[in-house]
Amino acid sequence: MKWQQIPLGSIQTNCYIVEDKEKNCLIVDPGGEAKKLINLLNSRGIKPLAVLLTHAHFDHIGAVDEVRDAYKVPVYLHKQEEKWLGDPMLNGSEFFPVIEPIRINPANHLLTAEGPLKVGNFAFTVFHTPGHSPGSVSFYFESEGFVISGDALFQGSIGRTDLPGGNQSQLLKSIHDKLLTLPEDTYVLSGHGPVTTIGDEMDSNPFLNGF
Repeated sequence: MKWQQIPLGSIQTNCYIVEDKEKNCLIVDPGGEAKKLINLLNSRGIKPLAVLLTHAHFDHIGAVDEVRDAYKVPVYLHKQEEKWLGDPMLNGSEFFPVIEPIRINPANHLLTAEGPLKVGNFAFTVFHTPGHSPGSVSFYFESEGFVISGDALFQGSIGRTDLPGGNQSQLLKSIHDKLLTLPEDTYVLSGHGPVTTIGDEMDSNPFLNGF
């Protein structure tokens, strides 16, 4: 299994393609530029099985409907953000005047609990990691040694908490209890910026020191 980071959309949010050896894939957080993403997948002959959303902020969801329609695949989102996809106030697009308000159709599957999830041949664990937003989740691929953290944890930083439903103390608890307990060599695939590791963030992230 392999993964690819593809910055997409107005603020170049990291979309991730997780691919198996049969050329099936999961698409995580298709934030925009749907045609670019679809052309890439088609050119490589990759077949999407699902769209996974770490959360429902505008910069992570902009291409959801076009991708879902193109491949007839389900979309997974945490239940606490069920209404966010279609509400520009909740998904944040209303606050950025250079962006058209984003309204996405409802998710097909609502995540209600943490634990194992299987989509096709892909087996991974869902962690509820709120704080950046109430329904933020991380997807942990244990056997492959990486976690897709959305906007919870970044290289040298953490997610912002000044948007609706944000809570910094809750975010720090999520990171400490769910992410920092993973093996230190686990790669952290963040929603923005470069890839890091759990160990590097434990050692050098100024937001986590002394927590």
